Amino acid sequence: MAAIAFIGLGNMGEPMAANLVKAGHRVVGFDLVSESRDAAKTNGVTIAGSARAAVTNADVIITMLPIGRHVVSVWTDVMPVVTRGALMIDCSTIDVESARRVHMLAARASLHSVDAPVSGGVAGARDATLTFMAGGEVESFEAAKPFLEAMGKKIIHCGRDGAGQAAKICNNMILGVSMIAVGEAFVLAEKLGLSRQALFDVASTASGQCWSLTSYCPVPGLVPTSPANNDYKPGFASAMMLKDLTLAQEAAKSTGAVTPLGQHAQDIYKAFDAAGNGGVDFSGIIRHIRALAENMGGR
Repeated sequence: MAAIAFIGLGNMGEPMAANLVKAGHRVVGFDLVSESRDAAKTNGVTIAGSARAAVTNADVIITMLPIGRHVVSVWTDVMPVVTRGALMIDCSTIDVESARRVHMLAARASLHSVDAPVSGGVAGARDATLTFMAGGEVESFEAAKPFLEAMGKKIIHCGRDGAGQAAKICNNMILGVSMIAVGEAFVLAEKLGLSRQALFDVASTASGQCWSLTSYCPVPGLVPTSPANNDYKPGFASAMMLKDLTLAQEAAKSTGAVTPLGQHAQDIYKAFDAAGNGGVDFSGIIRHIRALAENMGGR
């Protein structure tokens, strides 16, 4: 049993922390939001009064925070009281530069560190079926792996510092683009008089097959795990997809990569978010595509 500090008990962090408790670890958590603290407490997490208090005497410190500057701020704040030899793990999805910066903070304090963003959404966090994409030294990754395995199903070492974040933003750029393509195909099928079921039966077993179709289909009734069956309640919110697509575009610009489809996907999700749909599951982008088609038809 390890003493674990978990900072960031939101929609993802709270069930992840709960799974660490189920695995037999002693988890002390902190979050700025009282409702998040209360939810974690009901699942066996001891609540600390501050991030510094949470990490005191912890063997492992895990952060799950919204953006890079939050992670840098928290790691900078807690570093002076982190136990010598502790392991630092950041599971947030942030920019690669910030990830490398916190690795540097840990290295200066002679601490092992891993950036380990996740894929799998709230359901994966709840069911401990997340995929972790980890960056860091091999020794640090091996130390982190048992704790990641308590929260996820697949743990992949992607390379050195920041490689986990690089893998995450590349993966989610694929996801954002493919979900738009699947949505466009279903809207086109509707216009052509082709049934949803017929398109699904063909594409799911042909060259159009992809995760956005077979696991997260954006129309209801075809895939049991789709948020479309529950009025597009996330899941993985559109605002979070926009965040990840923005991170991908920032990375593309900084490295000179050319990602026109990624940029176009960012523009589409930006419009969807601006229309008040940030809290809708990202598969709900089909509503935006359908609305565009209807507006075009009215001209």
